[in-house]
Amino acid sequence: MHSLSLSARRYFPGLAIAAVVALSAQFLADHYGPPAMLMAILIGLALNFLGAEARTAPGIALAARHVLRLGVALLGIRISADMLLGLGALPLVMVALSVPLIIGFGLLLSRLLGQPGRFGFLTGGSVAICGASAAMAIGALLPQDDRRERDIAFTVIAVTVLSTLAMILYPIIAANLGLSTTATGLLLGGTIHDVAQVVGAGFSVSTEVGEVATLFKLFRVIMLAPTVVIGALILRGAASGGGTRPPLVPGFVLGFLLLAGANSFGLVPMALRDLLEPVVRACLLMAIGAVGLRTDLRGLMSVGITAALMLLAETVLLFLAILAAAICLPQ
Repeated sequence: MHSLSLSARRYFPGLAIAAVVALSAQFLADHYGPPAMLMAILIGLALNFLGAEARTAPGIALAARHVLRLGVALLGIRISADMLLGLGALPLVMVALSVPLIIGFGLLLSRLLGQPGRFGFLTGGSVAICGASAAMAIGALLPQDDRRERDIAFTVIAVTVLSTLAMILYPIIAANLGLSTTATGLLLGGTIHDVAQVVGAGFSVSTEVGEVATLFKLFRVIMLAPTVVIGALILRGAASGGGTRPPLVPGFVLGFLLLAGANSFGLVPMALRDLLEPVVRACLLMAIGAVGLRTDLRGLMSVGITAALMLLAETVLLFLAILAAAICLPQ
């Protein structure tokens, strides 16, 4: 009991700060319209001095790592096999193939532009899968050093800004090309980085497009699990010569898969899914805010223009690949 009390006193101040950042970000998103993820990271950056305070640092670090992993694991509650069956095998294969394509492109760009390979994996995975959520999940695998928080924060900001621009531009492009409902949903759900922006773009076209786009987006979220497992295996191999080896399959990925499987077999009641949905969002917002709280803005600015160009190039390639797939679908 005494140790529990000590832990509460140690972690509560930092966790409370991360929770306040998350609540503030959600308030701004609800009342003024900006993406909540972007607001959380920006508010965290503005208050980053708290990340170095002895009283708040332990709880903020806990939110940036363990609350993050809890949120990623709970993402599995959104996934079921039934909701994907109506999309058709060919579009799903096209979306699945885009993930290794963009991650491979990110690794190639990192080599060409003098960036670490892990940064190419982080940016490529974020663009290919689910934006800020993927950045946080992949970032959880990376070694704990002075680059980790900075790279995650930069990637979260960049993919959120690009996703917001895509939410505005991509529906206009789809309309001008005269794409069908399924093709438009594929284009929006297969290319826009964050779930919220996919929903915004899809339902701005029509209810049918919004539903199809959301399903394609959730299929991309499914790709997070194998991507993180493969990344963990590679990092485990790289650490075999010394140091701490990452687990073979991270616990939060197992949680994601177990929840997705349970949901697919109808073992998760609708009431529980509705209850957990805001918990998922709260965990991710707290974690992203905590990353901002732990990031030095001067270090963030030092990431450089080449990193921004990497993310832009990955985004453009993903759009062109999925656009080609959407055009090839029967109209």
